[in-house]
Amino acid sequence: MPADRLHLVRHGEVHNPDGVLYGRIEGFRLSERGQAMAARSADALLDQGAPVTRLYASPLQRAQESAAPWASRTGLEIRTEPRIIEPTNVFEGKAFGFGPKLLAHPGHWRHVVNPWKPSWGEPYAQIAERMLAAMTEAWDEAEGGDVVMVSHQLPIWTVHRAVVGERFIHDPRKRRCALSSITTFERPGGRFAEIRYQDPNADSGDTPIDRGAV
Repeated sequence: MPADRLHLVRHGEVHNPDGVLYGRIEGFRLSERGQAMAARSADALLDQGAPVTRLYASPLQRAQESAAPWASRTGLEIRTEPRIIEPTNVFEGKAFGFGPKLLAHPGHWRHVVNPWKPSWGEPYAQIAERMLAAMTEAWDEAEGGDVVMVSHQLPIWTVHRAVVGERFIHDPRKRRCALSSITTFERPGGRFAEIRYQDPNADSGDTPIDRGAV
């Protein structure tokens, strides 16, 4: 019996005092607030009665740590899934984000000539392909219930755009994918359909620092 629902969960706030684009760089852990956010995210869904039967996480430390509260509450093993990792990006380690400031660095212009691909990192179509392949496999292998996959902002947002039929090109500053948010899918007729987006930390009274996503 396949899964009933699949939830893509973004990791919590990262300890990133220098504000760099951390990408796949090792050693970026959750901040104390990020740990609380991850726990609040797990509590929000599980307290709604979601019968989570499988738990996956990207290999990166921040995703593994964000999956820990889910594992603690459900008793499930965290299955490491490399296909839901952060995309590659030539700006890893740089202390600036996408937008007008990037154009102030002439040496980087060659990396931004094709935003449709994008020319600065892993192609959007490739991100969508690997994410959807991992989601499909997890869905089919589940024995009913819900699947949770802890991933990253751009992979989750790329799946959203693929599923709803929007073009991949977008303004990175306008992604609807908050830290520790939950994007939920069903799969009627063998195709994923997004049914809900939740931001369990929106009303926490705290303002997390969201810097470093590629």
